[in-house]
Amino acid sequence: MAAAKRSLDGAEVKSSKKAKISHENHQKTKDASRPTAQKSERKAETFAGGTGQSSREAHAKQKTLTRERKAARPNYDAIARSMKIWERIRRKSHVPKEERTALVHELFEIITGRVKEFVFKHDCTRVVQCALKYATPEQRKQITAELKGSYRELAESKYAKFLIAKMVVGDNESRDAVINEFYGHAKRLIRHPEASWLVDDLYRTIATPQQKAILLREWYGPEFVVFRNTTSPTDDPVTADLSEILAKHPEKRGPVMNHLHEMTNGLVQKKATAFTILHDALLQYFLNCKGSETTDFLAMVQDDEEGDLAKNLAFTNSGSHLLALCLAHGSAKDRRAFLKPLKTHIKLLASDQYGHRVLLTAYDVIDDTVQVSKSVFSELLSKDADAEAREQELLAQVEHLTARIPLLYLLSPDAPKWLILDDTAAIIQEVRTIRKETSKKDPEKRRLELLGHVSQPLLDLITNHAQYLAQSTFGCQFITETIFGCGSNGDVNNALAAIANLVTEMPEDDEKRQEVEKIIASPAVGRMLKALVQGGRFEKATKSINLVDPPLKFDELLYSRLMAKGGDAEVIEWANGPNSWVIVAMLESEHFEAKDELANLLRKNSERLNKDNKGAAIVLQTIGSQPSTGVEKTSKKRQAGEDEDASSRKQKDKPTQKKRKA
Repeated sequence: MAAAKRSLDGAEVKSSKKAKISHENHQKTKDASRPTAQKSERKAETFAGGTGQSSREAHAKQKTLTRERKAARPNYDAIARSMKIWERIRRKSHVPKEERTALVHELFEIITGRVKEFVFKHDCTRVVQCALKYATPEQRKQITAELKGSYRELAESKYAKFLIAKMVVGDNESRDAVINEFYGHAKRLIRHPEASWLVDDLYRTIATPQQKAILLREWYGPEFVVFRNTTSPTDDPVTADLSEILAKHPEKRGPVMNHLHEMTNGLVQKKATAFTILHDALLQYFLNCKGSETTDFLAMVQDDEEGDLAKNLAFTNSGSHLLALCLAHGSAKDRRAFLKPLKTHIKLLASDQYGHRVLLTAYDVIDDTVQVSKSVFSELLSKDADAEAREQELLAQVEHLTARIPLLYLLSPDAPKWLILDDTAAIIQEVRTIRKETSKKDPEKRRLELLGHVSQPLLDLITNHAQYLAQSTFGCQFITETIFGCGSNGDVNNALAAIANLVTEMPEDDEKRQEVEKIIASPAVGRMLKALVQGGRFEKATKSINLVDPPLKFDELLYSRLMAKGGDAEVIEWANGPNSWVIVAMLESEHFEAKDELANLLRKNSERLNKDNKGAAIVLQTIGSQPSTGVEKTSKKRQAGEDEDASSRKQKDKPTQKKRKA
């Protein structure tokens, strides 16, 4: 028992020692996790640099030292005051006009004579930019004159380059002064990380053709830098057309081509492929390539694994031209490589004023129409989307001035003049000349195969959205061209029935009925109905109708609907209404089976026809109720009127096209 007791007592002692040690360790941990006031004070002293100051006092002292250091710099008072003025006037909506005028005047008093000292400071350059924004023309010229001789240095500055961008806007004198200082340094500036984008923006947007030519010629070699032409009126116009230069000096071809290749290839290897001036240089180089140079160039474009070069080329004027030529000259393998990086940008290309040229070229030169369908049409027609979303996308494209071109281009062997611009037509003609040597498939066979992939979605769009499309001129043109173009590749009967239903079946609701009547009375719908009744496109050269095969027979469909709706009264109403030319087209049609029946109906009701309506007057002459001697004369007048309408429509479209070019 005694031994057991001693053992128990020993265990208790050990247990108590362990408990004591555990308690002490816990206390140490607790003390370490919760610093005492003394520790906090020591930490604050350490942060304050061991001076015994608090952190607040240390920060205040640091600010004071910073202020004193800045005050020791030149023009500190002027800079400080200008910054305060800038802080005030930059908030446009919070400053009255009179106060801003006074502050701008004070700001110019401060910076005059010191502009160079301000613009190279990252914070002060904003002050000069703000002053330039609200300056008068005289004050702007004052800043321009003071910075003369420093424009290249400003362009290379990380912050001052923005001042150059604002300085040249709307001021031709400033533009000329700035660009003149870039002469001789174009190659160096385009490689500079800060100046490159500024120089290219000036080249692309505001530089004159002469200025562009001088800058681009510097890429041809040192000789064109040293002996560059000036822009004085006494000099011959400067040209950057390399073909013209080499025609005058054929001995320079080797050095010029080598220098141009070295310059362009260097930028391509550095992935600096978005510059417009680079695209112009690449186009000039490719247009003058011979033999193996062409093959090497095509390989260079394909070697860009990420496809950035092709993507950037497609969206500029020279770049899209160059990419079209690459597609035309390339082999089947080359063409697949060129299209591959563009697959995810098809809709952007279609709606771009330059990018759509690449798609049109692909239609014209790629023999593998299945590949074009997968690469282009699957994205262009939104085939992966549901039916409603797909049709909404197509409606948006149909009403877009440029996006509709890739949809309508395949509907006829030669695109109508109102669809594409002259520049695009020239590129297409150039591509079609080249494809005679590089493509194997018959052009018409290729077109019809491609048309087979797009015809049904376009016809379904007309069937389901006839009223919406008929509301606009673009929509009516789309309906007419699609029905004419898809007649041999799809079933147009449903689309024609939808058009006939639109113009003959009126809604019961008064508001909706007025809306439909307004649509039917529009000139665009009248031209569309007349063209469909005629059954083909009017050929101006032969002054005849090129009938669609198989015949549409829309004249019979429309006439039967009119007779079913209101009989003789409905026909007479159309003959006296805004669509009287549709009735004239029926009477003049050679394939309208009910032509005699219609003529007898109109003769019987000739007294109800309104002679003041031009179309009704032609109807009277056609059915013989007026002397026949006037028929030929009136017919010529009518044709002249149609030509005048077409000319006026073309003139009406020109401002939009010019705006798109800009």
